[in-house]
Amino acid sequence: MLNYSQKEFQKLHNKKASVKTEAFLLNIFRVYCKLKYKMNHILIIGYVWPEPNSSAAGSRMLQLIALFTSQNWKVTFASPAAETDHMTDFNHPNISKVSIEINNSSFDHFIKKTQPTIVIFDRFMIEEQFGWRVAQHCPDTLRILNTEDLHSLRKTRQECFKNKNKFEINDLLNNEYTKREIASIYRCDLSLIISDYEMELLQKSFKIDNELLHYLPFLLDPITIETKKNWPDYQNRKHFITIGNFRHEPNWNSILYLKEIIWPLIKKELPEAELHIYGSYPPPKATQLQNQKDRFYIKGWAKNAREVMQNARVCLAPLQFGAGIKGKLTESMLCGTPSITTTIGAEGMLNEESDWNGFITNDPKRFAQAAIKLYSTPNLWLQSQQNGIEIINTRFQKNTFSQKFLDEMTHLKNNLKKHRTKNFIGTMLQHHTLRSTEFMSRWIEEKNK
Repeated sequence: MLNYSQKEFQKLHNKKASVKTEAFLLNIFRVYCKLKYKMNHILIIGYVWPEPNSSAAGSRMLQLIALFTSQNWKVTFASPAAETDHMTDFNHPNISKVSIEINNSSFDHFIKKTQPTIVIFDRFMIEEQFGWRVAQHCPDTLRILNTEDLHSLRKTRQECFKNKNKFEINDLLNNEYTKREIASIYRCDLSLIISDYEMELLQKSFKIDNELLHYLPFLLDPITIETKKNWPDYQNRKHFITIGNFRHEPNWNSILYLKEIIWPLIKKELPEAELHIYGSYPPPKATQLQNQKDRFYIKGWAKNAREVMQNARVCLAPLQFGAGIKGKLTESMLCGTPSITTTIGAEGMLNEESDWNGFITNDPKRFAQAAIKLYSTPNLWLQSQQNGIEIINTRFQKNTFSQKFLDEMTHLKNNLKKHRTKNFIGTMLQHHTLRSTEFMSRWIEEKNK
């Protein structure tokens, strides 16, 4: 048996006490975390039901829902839209879904009964419809706007493109659509902005206080060595691909651009290559574009978007207008598929040190030449693939952004009155909206009866 001096025994006793103290403090910290992130009830009012295989917006929404359920929060997803064949199946004990109606007082009864701690409006049009009702019946509920992307930016760029005008910030400032979206941002306690370009635009051009905005890009898992091992290699891939919801105007425009300008230049140099176009809801005018002789194929909705993307060799995304972060391009990186896109396509996805997952060009001839070169050069293809891995692993890691968002929501909930006092413009807009929008909505409801 070992013999300890009194001093040595005291050291040992202190060490044991220290371990006990650390364990006690750790338990206190765990209890604190549970109290800090106690069961919240989040009501998400969706513009549409999420379709992760149809749009980037659908994937983004599921990322947010996954974050909330990981905290053991209750989520109710409500939408006035009709259900679809491609919508996600909310198979989770903490998630419920509810159909609601616009311009109908039934929502008043629903929101009073639900009493959520947080409401997330999916796009500003939904906030216009339901925001005043939430503010009226749940004044202490935290109101968050999920912009998806700045719709006013996309719409203004589309109008400029249609009119063959170069887009200028003044075009955006003078747009009525912009005024509606900015008003919605002010009425909410916080707005989620997916692109750092759009964050800068709102702060510098519209002078919106940073406390009303929160940068939250896609929340993605890292691409690991194991992930990369499961990708088909260069030799086992073939053909070009583009993917996107046909109802989304930037996607439809890019398909026409490929058909009429870019693909004819590519197919001359690569007689064995095909272009496969995937996307949900292809209208007859789209399916009629298919031409087997030209190797131009309209494939329609992809049940497994990731599978078709990672079997392609190169992704083409010649977007001429749009906003936000492009889901097809993050998807291509997650599948190890290099891409050619435009400055609009790459917007919000690069920093000064990043190299693109292929090439960025706005010139159609250079676009076609880059596609041919990337498709035909294994070493260049591999380097481009690696660039995509770096972009995903440095720009869109969910571990980097998730906790900051959770902390921000908790801080706002605990300091909501003070936060709203600072936002006088939002309070003023909310005051007038409660009157004008309410009366209009009630008039429509009576008319519908």
